[in-house]
Amino acid sequence: MAKTATKSAKKTAAKAAAKPAAKAAAKPAAAKPAVKATAKAAPKAKAKPAKKPAVKLSMLKPSVNNMTVRVFARAAGLDTAETDAWGHTRSPEFMARNPAHLTPMIEDKGLPRGVLWESCAIMQYLSNKHGLEKFYPKAPAKRAMIDSAMFYLVGTLYPYVARATYPFLGFPQYAGEVGHSDAHPDRKSEAQKAAMAAIAEPLEVFHSFFRDGKPFIGGKNPSIADIRLAATLEFLAVIDYPLPKWAKDYVAAVEKKLGKAYSEPAGDVRGYIAYVKSQAKASA
Repeated sequence: MAKTATKSAKKTAAKAAAKPAAKAAAKPAAAKPAVKATAKAAPKAKAKPAKKPAVKLSMLKPSVNNMTVRVFARAAGLDTAETDAWGHTRSPEFMARNPAHLTPMIEDKGLPRGVLWESCAIMQYLSNKHGLEKFYPKAPAKRAMIDSAMFYLVGTLYPYVARATYPFLGFPQYAGEVGHSDAHPDRKSEAQKAAMAAIAEPLEVFHSFFRDGKPFIGGKNPSIADIRLAATLEFLAVIDYPLPKWAKDYVAAVEKKLGKAYSEPAGDVRGYIAYVKSQAKASA
């Protein structure tokens, strides 16, 4: 019995001694504060310098051609820096890069000559480069309809809009046009009225053929052709052109869908139109 009691006592004592040892072995966690202190003391990494914008855009704020690319760049989330080229497009520096002296103009390293003008070409290029199929689909048939709508606008609708609105906007008329000539004011007025009357036909073509019951030419979302058309229709406000209800709703839908990407550049065009109309009233 005594031996058993002795053995039990020894076991109890061994267990009691083992517990503090185990606790002591588990205490290295106390070294953590030192690690934290070392981490806090480490110098902060220097902030990286801001990247230069990938694309430089030279533009004129009152122009719907320029508005087109400004809207597109914002809607597409592109890294773009805008420069107001008002009064500088005929400068030697600008002409050296862009002998056509036209805006909008982008500068991009990937371009063979470093620059590109014409709003539709710019949107096509940037869509292709960045894979923006939402605005410019890759499927040949769908893309063909977008291209057709833009070329029809540039070749047919826009010349009518320009002839009808440029005299009021104070923009230079194209060489060879009646508005640019020394013709009698009555002849110029007749030509302007004829252009206004001609707008209705191509406008209806966009409605019945290119949209064909869809919210936009691009379907559920605005395409680059929709951005170009909506911007063009903005100029008609200067002559109080009676847009059909579908056209008013269409422009409103494009603006709602694109939000500030549309409304901010459109605000510059609308502001200029309001200024022109106020000046006309003041001089009347």
